[in-house]
Amino acid sequence: MKTLVVATGNQGKLSEIKSIFKYMPLKIISMKEAGVHKDIEENGTTFEENALIKAKAVFDATGHAVLADDSGLEVDFLNGAPGIQTARYAGEGASDMDRINKLLGELKNVPFEKRTARFVCAVAIILEDGSYFTTRGECNGYISFEPAGNKGFGYDPVFYVPEYDKTMAQLDEEVKNKISHRAKALDAAAARLAPLIKQSRY
Repeated sequence: MKTLVVATGNQGKLSEIKSIFKYMPLKIISMKEAGVHKDIEENGTTFEENALIKAKAVFDATGHAVLADDSGLEVDFLNGAPGIQTARYAGEGASDMDRINKLLGELKNVPFEKRTARFVCAVAIILEDGSYFTTRGECNGYISFEPAGNKGFGYDPVFYVPEYDKTMAQLDEEVKNKISHRAKALDAAAARLAPLIKQSRY
């Protein structure tokens, strides 16, 4: 059975990937399980570049096929910010609430219809032969005026999903995992990878 190393230490993300890829003959392990413990500097200019940077660092260290992702929030009124700086939007060491408060401050007095935003996730997979591909998933919504819900993390409490009339942090995990940007990007990656496995290209 082939090994797929996931460039993350996040157990929740690892579980989600295992669930989506469960029908494939793959042994899915974290980068730490593969013996990679280093911090990887993400200095790309797009989500796809950052995902590939992470994937290549782990690929070079292990020689196994690797899956990595990079994700963030784009707000139209802020010209796509915070974008690839999503995790560092309020500075190093800032909490989720610090970042939310900064975002709400930037959007103070902006009417609801102009608060359109999207979560974006790029997934990169490097195969054992060094070839690679990327996929992207997006979830569209609005930035609410105040936080609501406690089921998510990051900007979930202020990301309003109109189809469900709830913020991402108010949605049940089962629903979130169907509509989330990461789930869409992973589904697309699984669809690309499955035929490669059948063709023995992987």
